[in-house]
Amino acid sequence: MEVFKTIKSLQQSLTEDSQNKTVGLVPTMGALHEGHLSIIDKAKKENDIVIASIFVNPTQFDKKEDLINYPSTLESDLDALEKRGCDFVFTPTIEEIYGGATKSESFDFKGLDKEMEGKFRTGHFDGVATIVKKLFIITSPDNAYFGEKDFQQLQIIRQMVKTEGLTVKIIPVEIYRESDGLAMSSRNTRLNEAQRKAAPEIYQTLLKGKKLFQQGDLEKVKSFVKNELIQNKELVLEYFEIADNESLKPVSKLDPTMSYRAFIAVFAGDVRLIDNIALN
Repeated sequence: MEVFKTIKSLQQSLTEDSQNKTVGLVPTMGALHEGHLSIIDKAKKENDIVIASIFVNPTQFDKKEDLINYPSTLESDLDALEKRGCDFVFTPTIEEIYGGATKSESFDFKGLDKEMEGKFRTGHFDGVATIVKKLFIITSPDNAYFGEKDFQQLQIIRQMVKTEGLTVKIIPVEIYRESDGLAMSSRNTRLNEAQRKAAPEIYQTLLKGKKLFQQGDLEKVKSFVKNELIQNKELVLEYFEIADNESLKPVSKLDPTMSYRAFIAVFAGDVRLIDNIALN
């Protein structure tokens, strides 16, 4: 495995090594867990060369304290990536990526950014799309891999690729869960014992909501989820939405030809947890 800090050195090696080979990119912000590594595994199966990037992107944080508190575990991250057979790792500085201007581009996401996370995290998706576009231009991957835990982000990146006329194929990877169902996240390590014990109820509530969804009464599902979580003193519901898979717009009436997904954001103390589940 080779580790690169500069765009020039990475591109030079890619030019030398990727002739007639498929390249898969896995963008990360580090603090890697089995969820990230499951994405590396999928990329390894489907590409000749796999690049992982580790870069804590400042432009996607709407709260400075979240950026400051984001965990850095570079040494163990590199060790884990090497064990999984990753070929290249890109670990640039902020200066290397942004030069002297650490700011986001503005994108037209066709309204995808106005729903759910977009209502609570101003500028977040412009920041995400800015760094992802930069990484695509730097590495010219054939395929890029993103976990479905951030499903809204996945759809927004697909839209950015379409709008910008990029040729990379965006490949989703199923949510990797702990044995008790909690969606794996770097934030889980910040939960105290009581919060960690309570957190799996988020997924359990989604599963119960999915069963109720089959009856076709959306308001009944929403009321159930709200009432279920209000009983847990460790968890505070921020939002629960049932939305169209493609447009991400909340639905009030079901169309049997459409695909729907439930989205949830919950606070456990000051730790914000998100999850989602396909409903049909």
